[in-house]
Amino acid sequence: MFRVLALGDIMGRPGRNLMKDSLGDIIKQRNINFVVANGENASGGAGLVPKNAAELFDAGVDVITSGNHIWNQKNYEETFEEFPDVLRPANYPEPCPGPGYVIHRKSSLKVGVINLQGRVFMDPIDCPFAVFDKVYDEIKDITPIILLDFHAEVTSEKVALGWHVDGRASFMFGTHTHIPTADTRILPGGTAYITDLGMCGATDSVIGMKRESILRKFKSQRPHRFEIAGERVVLSGAVCDIDPATGSAIAIERFEYLPE
Repeated sequence: MFRVLALGDIMGRPGRNLMKDSLGDIIKQRNINFVVANGENASGGAGLVPKNAAELFDAGVDVITSGNHIWNQKNYEETFEEFPDVLRPANYPEPCPGPGYVIHRKSSLKVGVINLQGRVFMDPIDCPFAVFDKVYDEIKDITPIILLDFHAEVTSEKVALGWHVDGRASFMFGTHTHIPTADTRILPGGTAYITDLGMCGATDSVIGMKRESILRKFKSQRPHRFEIAGERVVLSGAVCDIDPATGSAIAIERFEYLPE
Protein backbone atom coordinates (compact mmCIF):
# COMPACT_ATOMS: atom_id res chain seq x y z
CA MET A 1 0.00 0.00 0.00
CA PHE A 2 1.18 3.52 -0.87
CA ARG A 3 -0.40 6.27 1.25
CA VAL A 4 -0.71 9.80 -0.15
CA LEU A 5 -1.61 12.95 1.77
CA ALA A 6 -2.90 15.72 -0.49
CA LEU A 7 -3.23 19.17 1.09
CA GLY A 8 -5.24 22.12 -0.20
CA ASP A 9 -4.12 25.65 -0.97
CA ILE A 10 -1.58 26.91 1.58
CA MET A 11 -2.49 30.45 2.66
CA GLY A 12 0.60 32.52 3.37
CA ARG A 13 2.70 32.44 6.53
CA PRO A 14 0.00 30.99 8.85
CA GLY A 15 -0.41 27.97 6.57
CA ARG A 16 3.34 27.56 6.10
CA ASN A 17 4.03 27.78 9.82
CA LEU A 18 1.50 25.09 10.69
CA MET A 19 2.99 22.88 7.96
CA LYS A 20 6.47 23.38 9.43
CA ASP A 21 5.27 22.70 12.97
CA SER A 22 3.03 19.71 12.33
CA LEU A 23 3.57 17.94 9.01
CA GLY A 24 6.49 15.80 10.17
CA ASP A 25 4.49 14.38 13.06
CA ILE A 26 1.44 13.84 10.83
CA ILE A 27 3.55 11.88 8.35
CA LYS A 28 4.80 9.60 11.12
CA GLN A 29 1.47 9.19 12.91
CA ARG A 30 -0.52 8.47 9.73
CA ASN A 31 2.21 6.41 7.98
CA ILE A 32 2.19 8.79 5.02
CA ASN A 33 4.45 7.81 2.10
CA PHE A 34 4.00 10.87 -0.10
CA VAL A 35 2.82 14.46 0.37
CA VAL A 36 1.54 16.76 -2.36
CA ALA A 37 0.34 20.27 -1.53
CA ASN A 38 -0.93 23.24 -3.51
CA GLY A 39 1.40 26.19 -2.92
CA GLU A 40 0.10 28.87 -5.26
CA ASN A 41 -0.95 31.09 -2.31
CA ALA A 42 1.93 30.27 0.02
CA SER A 43 3.75 33.61 -0.37
CA GLY A 44 1.69 36.54 0.86
CA GLY A 45 -1.51 34.86 -0.27
CA ALA A 46 -0.59 34.96 -3.96
CA GLY A 47 2.31 33.17 -5.63
CA LEU A 48 5.33 31.21 -4.37
CA VAL A 49 8.86 32.54 -3.88
CA PRO A 50 11.91 30.25 -3.67
CA LYS A 51 12.43 30.76 0.08
CA ASN A 52 8.88 29.65 0.87
CA ALA A 53 9.07 26.69 -1.50
CA ALA A 54 12.19 25.54 0.37
CA GLU A 55 10.31 25.81 3.69
CA LEU A 56 7.55 23.54 2.41
CA PHE A 57 9.93 20.93 1.04
CA ASP A 58 11.89 20.98 4.31
CA ALA A 59 8.61 20.45 6.18
CA GLY A 60 7.99 17.19 4.31
CA VAL A 61 6.17 18.07 1.09
CA ASP A 62 7.34 16.00 -1.89
CA VAL A 63 5.68 17.90 -4.76
CA ILE A 64 4.11 21.37 -4.83
CA THR A 65 1.29 22.02 -7.29
CA SER A 66 -0.21 25.40 -8.12
CA GLY A 67 -2.73 27.29 -10.24
CA ASN A 68 -3.58 30.70 -11.63
CA HIS A 69 -1.84 32.63 -8.82
CA ILE A 70 1.57 31.01 -9.32
CA TRP A 71 2.49 33.92 -11.59
CA ASN A 72 1.78 36.63 -9.00
CA GLN A 73 5.32 36.87 -7.62
CA LYS A 74 7.83 38.53 -9.92
CA ASN A 75 10.49 35.85 -9.36
CA TYR A 76 8.31 32.85 -10.22
CA GLU A 77 10.81 31.74 -12.87
CA GLU A 78 13.49 31.44 -10.16
CA THR A 79 11.19 29.18 -8.16
CA PHE A 80 10.74 26.83 -11.12
CA GLU A 81 14.47 26.85 -11.92
CA GLU A 82 15.50 26.07 -8.34
CA PHE A 83 12.81 23.49 -7.59
CA PRO A 84 11.87 21.01 -10.35
CA ASP A 85 9.14 19.58 -8.09
CA VAL A 86 7.17 22.85 -8.18
CA LEU A 87 4.50 22.52 -10.87
CA ARG A 88 2.33 24.92 -12.83
CA PRO A 89 -0.83 23.84 -14.67
CA ALA A 90 0.18 21.79 -17.70
CA ASN A 91 -2.51 23.32 -19.91
CA TYR A 92 -1.01 26.81 -20.06
CA PRO A 93 0.00 27.47 -23.68
CA GLU A 94 3.60 26.68 -24.56
CA PRO A 95 6.22 28.03 -24.28
CA CYS A 96 5.68 28.42 -20.55
CA PRO A 97 8.07 28.42 -17.58
CA GLY A 98 7.97 25.47 -15.23
CA PRO A 99 6.86 21.84 -15.62
CA GLY A 100 3.21 20.83 -15.82
CA TYR A 101 3.93 17.37 -14.47
CA VAL A 102 6.76 15.47 -12.81
CA ILE A 103 7.86 11.90 -12.21
CA HIS A 104 9.03 11.92 -8.59
CA ARG A 105 11.12 9.06 -7.20
CA LYS A 106 10.05 8.04 -3.70
CA SER A 107 12.05 5.16 -2.25
CA SER A 108 11.80 2.42 -4.88
CA LEU A 109 8.67 3.85 -6.51
CA LYS A 110 8.00 6.44 -9.18
CA VAL A 111 5.05 8.77 -8.67
CA GLY A 112 3.55 10.82 -11.49
CA VAL A 113 2.02 14.15 -10.46
CA ILE A 114 0.03 16.20 -12.98
CA ASN A 115 -1.23 19.76 -12.49
CA LEU A 116 -4.14 21.11 -14.56
CA GLN A 117 -6.33 24.22 -14.41
CA GLY A 118 -10.00 24.67 -15.23
CA ARG A 119 -11.43 27.11 -17.77
CA VAL A 120 -14.94 27.88 -16.47
CA PHE A 121 -14.85 31.39 -14.90
CA MET A 122 -11.06 31.30 -15.29
CA ASP A 123 -8.53 32.12 -17.99
CA PRO A 124 -9.35 30.50 -21.37
CA ILE A 125 -6.22 28.34 -21.55
CA ASP A 126 -5.77 24.99 -23.30
CA CYS A 127 -8.25 22.17 -22.78
CA PRO A 128 -7.50 20.27 -19.53
CA PHE A 129 -9.20 17.13 -20.83
CA ALA A 130 -7.02 16.96 -23.95
CA VAL A 131 -3.85 17.88 -22.06
CA PHE A 132 -4.46 15.13 -19.51
CA ASP A 133 -4.77 12.62 -22.35
CA LYS A 134 -1.45 13.81 -23.81
CA VAL A 135 0.43 13.72 -20.51
CA TYR A 136 -1.08 10.38 -19.52
CA ASP A 137 0.15 8.81 -22.77
CA GLU A 138 3.65 10.10 -21.94
CA ILE A 139 3.82 8.69 -18.40
CA LYS A 140 1.50 5.66 -18.27
CA ASP A 141 4.36 3.25 -19.06
CA ILE A 142 6.65 4.86 -16.47
CA THR A 143 4.45 4.46 -13.40
CA PRO A 144 0.92 3.30 -12.52
CA ILE A 145 0.78 5.79 -9.60
CA ILE A 146 -0.62 9.03 -11.06
CA LEU A 147 -1.86 11.95 -8.94
CA LEU A 148 -3.81 14.85 -10.43
CA ASP A 149 -4.42 18.32 -8.96
CA PHE A 150 -7.22 20.04 -10.89
CA HIS A 151 -7.22 23.71 -9.92
CA ALA A 152 -10.67 24.86 -10.97
CA GLU A 153 -13.59 27.06 -9.95
CA VAL A 154 -16.78 25.10 -10.55
CA THR A 155 -17.74 21.71 -9.23
CA SER A 156 -19.25 20.52 -12.51
CA GLU A 157 -15.97 20.90 -14.38
CA LYS A 158 -14.11 19.06 -11.65
CA VAL A 159 -16.62 16.21 -11.53
CA ALA A 160 -16.53 15.93 -15.33
CA LEU A 161 -12.74 15.64 -15.36
CA GLY A 162 -12.96 13.04 -12.62
CA TRP A 163 -15.07 10.83 -14.88
CA HIS A 164 -12.71 11.55 -17.79
CA VAL A 165 -9.64 10.32 -15.89
CA ASP A 166 -11.33 7.43 -14.07
CA GLY A 167 -9.27 4.29 -14.41
CA ARG A 168 -6.18 6.25 -15.45
CA ALA A 169 -5.38 8.59 -12.56
CA SER A 170 -4.92 6.96 -9.16
CA PHE A 171 -6.13 10.00 -7.23
CA MET A 172 -7.71 13.20 -8.54
CA PHE A 173 -8.25 16.09 -6.13
CA GLY A 174 -9.57 19.58 -6.74
CA THR A 175 -8.11 22.81 -5.41
CA HIS A 176 -8.77 26.58 -5.72
CA THR A 177 -12.02 27.23 -3.83
CA HIS A 178 -10.45 26.75 -0.36
CA ILE A 179 -13.64 25.01 0.83
CA PRO A 180 -13.42 21.24 1.47
CA THR A 181 -16.12 19.10 -0.09
CA ALA A 182 -17.72 16.00 1.41
CA ASP A 183 -17.66 13.79 -1.70
CA THR A 184 -14.63 11.55 -1.22
CA ARG A 185 -15.18 8.31 -3.12
CA ILE A 186 -13.56 5.80 -5.43
CA LEU A 187 -14.96 5.90 -8.96
CA PRO A 188 -15.83 2.63 -10.76
CA GLY A 189 -12.53 2.52 -12.65
CA GLY A 190 -10.45 2.78 -9.49
CA THR A 191 -9.71 6.51 -9.28
CA ALA A 192 -10.03 8.15 -5.86
CA TYR A 193 -11.80 11.50 -6.11
CA ILE A 194 -12.62 14.64 -4.11
CA THR A 195 -13.95 17.86 -5.65
CA ASP A 196 -11.93 20.19 -3.39
CA LEU A 197 -9.38 19.61 -0.63
CA GLY A 198 -10.01 22.91 1.13
CA MET A 199 -7.09 24.99 2.37
CA CYS A 200 -4.25 25.20 4.85
CA GLY A 201 -5.25 28.49 6.42
CA ALA A 202 -7.38 30.25 9.01
CA THR A 203 -10.82 28.80 9.67
CA ASP A 204 -12.14 32.06 11.18
CA SER A 205 -11.72 33.88 7.88
CA VAL A 206 -13.15 34.19 4.40
CA ILE A 207 -11.18 31.61 2.38
CA GLY A 208 -8.04 32.48 4.31
CA MET A 209 -8.36 36.28 4.31
CA LYS A 210 -9.34 38.51 7.23
CA ARG A 211 -13.09 38.79 7.48
CA GLU A 212 -13.12 42.57 7.81
CA SER A 213 -11.29 43.22 4.52
CA ILE A 214 -13.56 40.87 2.60
CA LEU A 215 -16.71 42.30 4.17
CA ARG A 216 -15.63 45.83 3.19
CA LYS A 217 -15.26 44.66 -0.39
CA PHE A 218 -18.70 43.03 -0.54
CA LYS A 219 -20.46 45.88 1.22
CA SER A 220 -18.87 48.74 -0.70
CA GLN A 221 -18.21 47.06 -4.07
CA ARG A 222 -14.95 49.03 -4.13
CA PRO A 223 -11.37 47.67 -4.17
CA HIS A 224 -9.87 46.93 -0.77
CA ARG A 225 -6.56 45.42 0.26
CA PHE A 226 -7.02 41.85 1.47
CA GLU A 227 -5.01 40.61 4.46
CA ILE A 228 -4.19 37.01 5.37
CA ALA A 229 -5.91 35.76 8.51
CA GLY A 230 -4.16 33.72 11.16
CA GLU A 231 -6.89 32.61 13.56
CA ARG A 232 -7.36 28.87 14.16
CA VAL A 233 -5.27 27.61 11.26
CA VAL A 234 -6.22 24.22 9.84
CA LEU A 235 -4.56 21.79 7.47
CA SER A 236 -7.23 20.42 5.14
CA GLY A 237 -6.97 17.72 2.51
CA ALA A 238 -7.43 14.01 1.92
CA VAL A 239 -5.56 10.75 2.51
CA CYS A 240 -5.60 8.13 -0.22
CA ASP A 241 -4.28 4.56 -0.16
CA ILE A 242 -3.08 3.27 -3.53
CA ASP A 243 -2.05 -0.17 -4.73
CA PRO A 244 1.48 0.52 -6.05
CA ALA A 245 1.33 -2.43 -8.44
CA THR A 246 -1.83 -1.40 -10.27
CA GLY A 247 -2.20 2.29 -9.42
CA SER A 248 -5.80 1.74 -8.33
CA ALA A 249 -7.10 3.45 -5.21
CA ILE A 250 -7.94 1.29 -2.22
CA ALA A 251 -9.38 3.89 0.13
CA ILE A 252 -9.84 7.64 0.52
CA GLU A 253 -10.84 9.81 3.47
CA ARG A 254 -11.00 13.51 4.21
CA PHE A 255 -8.18 14.88 6.34
CA GLU A 256 -8.27 17.80 8.77
CA TYR A 257 -5.74 18.85 11.36
CA LEU A 258 -6.63 21.69 13.72
CA PRO A 259 -4.26 22.13 16.69
CA GLU A 260 -5.93 22.38 20.08
